[in-house]
Amino acid sequence: MPDFIYDKKIYYNPVEFAMDRIGGTWKMPILWRLRDKTLRYSDLKKDLPHITHKMLSSVLRTLEAEGFISRKVYPVVPPKVEYTITKRGLKAIPIIEMFRKYGTDLMKEFGVKHS
Repeated sequence: MPDFIYDKKIYYNPVEFAMDRIGGTWKMPILWRLRDKTLRYSDLKKDLPHITHKMLSSVLRTLEAEGFISRKVYPVVPPKVEYTITKRGLKAIPIIEMFRKYGTDLMKEFGVKHS
């Protein structure tokens, strides 16, 4: 398959492209948490306590810009912002489920305890 370019980056295959969209440490966990409910920023931060505020904001902006989540801002003080998964984001959920199953199986093989 020939190389292709998206947003000034060269990709060599569709898997590489998809992983660039939903891969990394935080994108899948965020999409997973939004799969069946709308959450506020503070809810996501509480559910992912080891993510920094800067990283959470950055990943949310990226997921929104690429159409995986939508962001709704309410004109109140203090600001209220809610995040909801989109149809594009929902299409990633079966893939994330497979990753979760594979990760659980791999943890068992390595003797890693999972809570």
